Amino acid sequence: MSNTERISLKEKIGYSLGDVAANLIFQTLMTFLAFFYTDVYKIPPSSASAIIFAGGMVGALFTPVMGIIADRTKTRWGKFRPWILWTAVPFGIIAILTFSTPDFSTEGKIAYAMITYILLVIVYAANNLPYSALSGVITGNMADRNSISSFRFTGVMIAQFVVQVILLPLVFILGDGDRAAGFEIVIGIFAGIGVLFFLITFLTTKERIVPSKEQTSSLKQDIKDLAKNKPWIIMLILTTFIFITLALKSGVYVYYFENYLSQAHLSAFLTDIGFNGFINNVDRFFENMGAVGFHWPNEAATSGFSLFNAVGIIMMLGGIAISKSLADKYGKRDVFMVGLIGAMITQFLFLFLSPYDIGWVYLLQILHGFSYGLTIPLLWAMIADVADYSEWKNNRRATGIVFSAMTFGLKVGMSLGGAILAGLLALFGYNEQLTVQPDIAIQGIKLTMSVFPALTFLVGVVSLFFYEINKSMEVRIEQDLLARRNKEKEKSNE
Repeated sequence: MSNTERISLKEKIGYSLGDVAANLIFQTLMTFLAFFYTDVYKIPPSSASAIIFAGGMVGALFTPVMGIIADRTKTRWGKFRPWILWTAVPFGIIAILTFSTPDFSTEGKIAYAMITYILLVIVYAANNLPYSALSGVITGNMADRNSISSFRFTGVMIAQFVVQVILLPLVFILGDGDRAAGFEIVIGIFAGIGVLFFLITFLTTKERIVPSKEQTSSLKQDIKDLAKNKPWIIMLILTTFIFITLALKSGVYVYYFENYLSQAHLSAFLTDIGFNGFINNVDRFFENMGAVGFHWPNEAATSGFSLFNAVGIIMMLGGIAISKSLADKYGKRDVFMVGLIGAMITQFLFLFLSPYDIGWVYLLQILHGFSYGLTIPLLWAMIADVADYSEWKNNRRATGIVFSAMTFGLKVGMSLGGAILAGLLALFGYNEQLTVQPDIAIQGIKLTMSVFPALTFLVGVVSLFFYEINKSMEVRIEQDLLARRNKEKEKSNE
């Protein structure tokens, strides 16, 4: 096995485009799936909760199976790259179907939503698990691995910016006010871009770390190794609760802006800071370019929601920019913990904001975005470290099954977070047919914006205290594996 070849800028960018492609859909699921089901397709919140949970769990259970398949895939392209190629087009087609709105009865809508969502999460697992595992075999160099993660999650932030900032306005613009038509058009565009980017990822990457010819292991042995791998257990818990939190808080934002915040105060704030004037200039620019039908939606909630997400993502990019250097100096675990504590505290503080505290809403988002940004490049890099830890301890590499377990946690977290969001809406009496929600539903939205995601973040913080791969152990594992691989390479050349 070789891990001495340095990674080119072309390969780092090519790899990161795969995350742009996946996250155009993944971020849409986290941010808008509950909203799409309840407010666009008019499925009751309780049914939406069941769909998101059941569909997500099917995808989660398929993920370890996909890890086993990927680890045992043998092609001239490697173990993981071919899956990115094979699933690119199906991923795009099923994404379009998931966000389509055929005119069925309520029962028909529920069945259609369930079937398309299950298909989407299955093809997502078949694509994203090998994609994620690929980062563990592109290089064994820790500095390069941190760099790849930074590139990768810059790609995530680009996709997140597109989805959370401009998707909803584009839905109104391209659908001419019809949200259902707008979602179909926008997702169709995302799907086309995604297929192209997946193909670029496949063509520009290379698998360099491969198991030695002498390595043999059974599925039973792989599972046994995982069960003894304490860092893997901790990362599984952390990943699950991180994605419960992300799905919960990202999904509630649109409800928070449409139902909790004062629209009059929000509109005045957007005017005072010059946002509305900026949007008017953008509209005039497009009109002068001949795009007469292009007009930013005249809704304070839509503009406020887009700006809120834009501010958060820009600050996340700031956190991402310094995360690698901090991780190189202090270790991934410690930097992750500090960032997560900051994100937890700022999320909790939304509890104390009234519907009129618009400026404070954005200030907290600025602080939250930067804090959480520190953690973003580190999660998957830490999972790759866990794969190294497993090889270091057991003399066997099982990258696919290690990453599949984490992707399983991601899927469980996302499905639980989305289902909890829709379930809380139902519990607090949210009615998708009403323009103005009852007071108890509005209070439920406030709690879902603050207390509940802070609690799930707290579980992640506590779990990190038990994660033993600190900076000194990172260095030791890297050096030991490098020496071992060089020795194996010398033996193979004899």
